[in-house]
Order: sequence, then structure tokens, then C-alpha cells
Amino acid sequence: MERASRRRGRFPPTREGWWFLVATVVIGLGAVNAGLNLLFLVWGMMLFLILASGVLSELGLRGLDVRRSPPPAIHAGTPYLMGIGLSNRKRRLPSFSIEVEDLEAGRPIEKRCYFLKLPAGRTQETAYRHVLARRGRYRLSGLRVSTKFPFGIIQKSREVTDPADLIVYPALVPVPVALLRGLPARTGQGRQKWQSRNGDFFGLRDFRPGDDPRDIHWRTTARRGVPFVRENEDDEGLEAIVMLDDAAGPPPAAFETAVSEAASISLELLQRGFRVTLALRGASVPADAGPAQSTRILRALALVEPVAWAEGSGSAAGAPPFEPRPGAQHVVRVRPGAPPELRTGVTAAPAARGRA
Repeated sequence: MERASRRRGRFPPTREGWWFLVATVVIGLGAVNAGLNLLFLVWGMMLFLILASGVLSELGLRGLDVRRSPPPAIHAGTPYLMGIGLSNRKRRLPSFSIEVEDLEAGRPIEKRCYFLKLPAGRTQETAYRHVLARRGRYRLSGLRVSTKFPFGIIQKSREVTDPADLIVYPALVPVPVALLRGLPARTGQGRQKWQSRNGDFFGLRDFRPGDDPRDIHWRTTARRGVPFVRENEDDEGLEAIVMLDDAAGPPPAAFETAVSEAASISLELLQRGFRVTLALRGASVPADAGPAQSTRILRALALVEPVAWAEGSGSAAGAPPFEPRPGAQHVVRVRPGAPPELRTGVTAAPAARGRA
């Protein structure tokens, strides 16, 4: 926990601890009033238990280093596992009965991780299961490490300031069967035709995470000092545009359903080997394929919000700032409150003008 920028210690009594404190006060008053040595002996033992509880719990929390391991993807309404790692950097003393809670805006999430015994110099990992109901950005402020060891009288805790942002992707929904019937058949496992390197040379672009290293153009990379990859024309025309109408106006529930449909359709197209473009009124994701493109599309849809837009305004908020390359033969239009529409054999010009 030394890596935290701020620590705060707390040691409130537990429910059982309050009863024990009340009994200690009663026994102490009785010993003073009656002057009995036996009551003084019992009172001294109870005071020693309180003191020992505070000292042993403090020793248990010392030298602990906690960290979290977020999952690669979190979808709204779907359970996920948040990894928690706890290390004991003490040389000889183990730690017992340690609880770790994640904090959101200073308040603990209802899920927690429990470590029964953590030997000296060891690291243990576990995870808690949680569900986030809505897509968007969540801010985790830190972690709380606490213990009731050894007698359960006092719960001593420390907060570790460890901020982290979680991007929750839209919930996934089944893609309509009628829409799937209008798409080409799924390509074989691991065979994405646009990456077959058999088509005509199209151009060069910057290397992106998830690109195949075999596509690196080494001559240009050596000359520019940064990696470049080559793109080939797709002989099969496996390129599609998913157009989400994110104009302000529809009810929030209908808009969230449309965002989930756009995310599910985009992932289905990527799995079928398409180069997918996401077109929005306020933003856009240029055409690409592979796992990196799915991450870019899901992230954009996780943060999308309805934008004010007037038909034919031509404003910056009304037109996506990109020009898709021609050749996309499949355009899927997703509108709140309406089923998705698939159009084949059309040009990409509407997406370039932002008339989603």
C-alpha cells in the first residue's frame, strides 16, 4: 500500500464489539463500586483483549500491497470478474482475515474479496463478480483493505488511493435473422479474405495495435522511423458501414437499444471478415477489421450520446469528419425505435455527408 498517494485509517467497533465495550464498562463500574478483586481481574482481561485486538489488526494491515486487474472487456448488464491481487511484503509475520473492497466515489461496491491467510512474502489473487447496469465511463477511486482479526471486536481499515477508469461497452443483443440473411456467409476460422494479401495494393497507413506484423512495409518503416503497414484491395468487397442515428430526440430507452444493436451488428460483421466503418453524426470510426477495430467501435459506442442536429445544417456536429473509401456494398442503418435496415449495392456517399 506504499504506492498509494494517500492513506486513511479507520477502526470502528463491530456490532459485537459494541456489546463487548458496553460489557467492559459495566464490569469496570461494578469493580470500582464493589471493590472486588475478581471483577478487577475480569475487567483487566477485557481491556487487554481490546488493546490486543487493535495492535494485532494494525500488524496485519502493515506491509500489504493491493492492486486490481480489470477484465479486457465489460458489457452493460453482463457479469464480469475484477481481479484483486494482495501481496504481503513483511519478512516474517503473516496476515489473517483480510478483506478488500473496490471504491466508487469513496463508497464501497457491494462485492468484496476475502483472504483467510497471507503468509509473509507471498502474493495471492482472487476476483469478485459484479454487474454494471449501464454503459459509459465509471470512475473507481481506490481500494479499502480491512480486517477484524483477531477477535472481531474492531474492524480496522485503510483506504488506498488508486484511481482507474472503466469503459463499459453497450449490452449485446441478438442480431435479427432477416438482417443476417442478407449478408455473405461467414468466412472460415482465422480466414479473413481482406487480409489474404492476394488483392491489389491499395496504400500504406500507420501501424495500429492488432495489425498483423507480416503486413509491415519495412522499407517505408526504416525510412520514416515508425511502423507502416500495407493495405490491399478486397477482391470480395467485404466492407460494410454501420450507421447509427444518434440525433437527439428519441426516448433514452430506444436510444440505448439502438446503441446495443449497432454494437452487436458491428461485432457480427467483424467476425464474418468485414472491414467495418462506424458512422455517427457526432463522431466516426474509419474502416478497419480485426480485434483492434472491435475495441475501437465498442469504445466509441460506449461513450456516444445524442447530439443536437438539424437536417441539412452541414455543421461540424452534423457530419462525421471522415470520408470512407468507396466500395462498401453493405450499409446497415440503425435508428432508435425502428428495426435495423440492410442496404446492399449502394455507395458510401451518404455516410460521408453524415445523413445517417
